Amino acid sequence: MAEPLRVLVTGAAGQIAYSLLYSVAKGDVFGPNQPIILVLLDIQPMLGVLEGVVMEMMDCALPLLREVIPSVNEMEAFKDVDVAMLVGAMPRREGMERKDLLAANVKIFKSMGVAIDSQAKKNIKVVVVGNPANTNAYICKKYAPSINPANFTALTRLDQNRAQAQIAAKLGVSNSSVKNCVIWGNHSSTQYPDVNQAVVDLNGKSMPVREAVKDDNWLNNDFIKTVQQRGAAVIKARKLSSAMSAAKAIVDHVRDWWNGVPDGTYVSMAVPSDGSYNIEEGLIYSFPVRTKPDHTYEIVKGLTINDFSREKMDATEKELSEEKNMALSVCES
Repeated sequence: MAEPLRVLVTGAAGQIAYSLLYSVAKGDVFGPNQPIILVLLDIQPMLGVLEGVVMEMMDCALPLLREVIPSVNEMEAFKDVDVAMLVGAMPRREGMERKDLLAANVKIFKSMGVAIDSQAKKNIKVVVVGNPANTNAYICKKYAPSINPANFTALTRLDQNRAQAQIAAKLGVSNSSVKNCVIWGNHSSTQYPDVNQAVVDLNGKSMPVREAVKDDNWLNNDFIKTVQQRGAAVIKARKLSSAMSAAKAIVDHVRDWWNGVPDGTYVSMAVPSDGSYNIEEGLIYSFPVRTKPDHTYEIVKGLTINDFSREKMDATEKELSEEKNMALSVCES
């Protein structure tokens, strides 16, 4: 068997982690032959809960789980980590302004960036989940200058999953029948869920989603708004943010990053912009990417962007640029 991977999950006493840890430890992410050492990081007031999570993980008696290490110390927790799932952050609550969430969280991710830079393996793979995820990932990347910037990503797979589920429900097909929905931009209400590249298997043949749905008004309006506002709708209904669906999306994101996706398939990940599609270089912006079995990815180039899409893509880029500047001012103050 392979050497164990050291996988860190922050916010490990929280709701998302509670849905996530079992899947990671039983092989859903890294495969059935990859042993795991789980490092669970949370804040000191959550230590008692964290110890309960450790007991439960042990009691699952999972064959791949070699060790579970609880921690409330960032520098200790990030030591020699291979993969980090940064879930922990102040949660968004009903009525909370995004700028308030940003100010509270960016200092947390600055501190994590410093710890990653000094303690983690230099080829560490990082996915940021805690919101505002794109900007938190940008700050984490900035304060870990010895790590390849491409190794910092933020989660927009949940938005992609939401988009594909809406299309599947509209057409009455399985979720697996829909692929290549694209999320552009920020994991926020400005994100642009784009079906212009999406295809669906319908009645035994593959066809463009627009052709199958036959309702551009729905695709350009209600569909986009539903995906953009889904997180807020879950909060309104549950009085808590998405947990089960977020955990599933983290599994999807890291699994596909680690193992690659089939030819002709791409997935949405928020990654450092290389200037593709005229997006400001360096911003953590969600693009369609192809992931490869060597744990790398590339932004899908050359997709046709119409005027409607351009306007939506520019609007979410503007929000991200503003968030970046606000975050830098908080970190440097």
